Amino acid sequence: MPTARLAELRNRTLAVIMGGGQGTRLFPLTRERAKPAVPLAGKYRLVDIPISNCINSGIMRMYLLTQFNSASLHRHISQSYKFDHFGNGFVEILAAEQTFSSTSWYQGTADAVRKNLMHFQNTDFRYALILSGDQLYRMDFQKIIEQHAETSADVTIATIPVMAKDASSLGIMQVNAERRITRFVEKPKDPAVLDSLKVDRNSYGQLGIQGDTDLFLASMGIYVFNREVLFELLNNNLTDFGKHIIPGAIENKRLFSYVYQGYWEDIGTIRSFYEANLDQAASLPKFNFFDPPVFTRPRFLPASKINGAAIDRAVIADGCVISNARIQNSVIGIRSVLDEGSFLSNVVMMGADYYDTPSRQSRPEHLGIALGIGRGSRIENAIVDKNVRVGEGCVLSPAGKPSEVDHPLYYIRDGVLVIPKGAVIPANTII
Repeated sequence: MPTARLAELRNRTLAVIMGGGQGTRLFPLTRERAKPAVPLAGKYRLVDIPISNCINSGIMRMYLLTQFNSASLHRHISQSYKFDHFGNGFVEILAAEQTFSSTSWYQGTADAVRKNLMHFQNTDFRYALILSGDQLYRMDFQKIIEQHAETSADVTIATIPVMAKDASSLGIMQVNAERRITRFVEKPKDPAVLDSLKVDRNSYGQLGIQGDTDLFLASMGIYVFNREVLFELLNNNLTDFGKHIIPGAIENKRLFSYVYQGYWEDIGTIRSFYEANLDQAASLPKFNFFDPPVFTRPRFLPASKINGAAIDRAVIADGCVISNARIQNSVIGIRSVLDEGSFLSNVVMMGADYYDTPSRQSRPEHLGIALGIGRGSRIENAIVDKNVRVGEGCVLSPAGKPSEVDHPLYYIRDGVLVIPKGAVIPANTII
């Protein structure tokens, strides 16, 4: 497609990012924040991924729909994304609100978009790009919009080939040779139904699918709608795109699949979040934060200071102070402080929102414990949320415990120890 035509498609596209869910499966990381605001890879937030994908694709007009525990998400957006005053780019927050026509909160993805149509109607756009705020992937949205235009589609859904073991937990599409969607089943459990949805291997080349095993096309929760079609399909009380809007539109609308093959992780559980973060410490991570860049808040922190350490496979963010510590296969977030003799193995440490001061440390609730990891403490197989204070001589590990535990000082989810935000772990605590 000519460059001028691609530029026109980008300029006529409006991105709508869903950021309002409770994220209950990511609790306790979502105890005080929305899921898209959960810190990622040392210095980012989950919401930075869809926004960066839009910016790198030349789509500069974005609405973020928020609802639950949204204060930190709002603060991050306002401090991170400020576009040229003379351009038309923006990231605008649309928080759930009561109106004369509706007094309820968002009931689902479709309901969230429906309740904001009055704002979208005042914006000149031809295509609406609907995105999730809590997935880890890199996609050039120009390609899906280009296919959408070339096929004269009413709706285009991004899909990813998955194996049978993953298909039963996702929405599965069946398509013909033209990529047109002919059937959709949400989380098929019946083996016979699942088998009927597998992609014909003879069409792999035509669909651009690589592989020699049975594959299924799973919805990524990424949609492109024509403006008029979006308004028409939302002229009802249906609440969810995947469960209600998409299945009902297959018969009388032109729905097409855009087949994506690359890294994509729906960070829906503590285990998937933990593993996606630790993968950044690998020699060749599955997700590349380097090029094109992932954008986030410019904090202007000093470079990290390391006063002697043994480090093996680690990501260390800005503004850290590490003193004679050992770090193995871990992610160390912004402003992290590790005291002498501390040891971290398979740990995602999110860091801190501020540097400690004597007055903060002397507060009664902080027990005189400094921000960060205390002298001689050992932490393994854990997520340490922001602003945590771990005293001297602690041993923190989920080893030998059930996979699900609730405790006043910590949680265990999916076999991963989670120290919640702001927790204070007394000296010599053994978990």
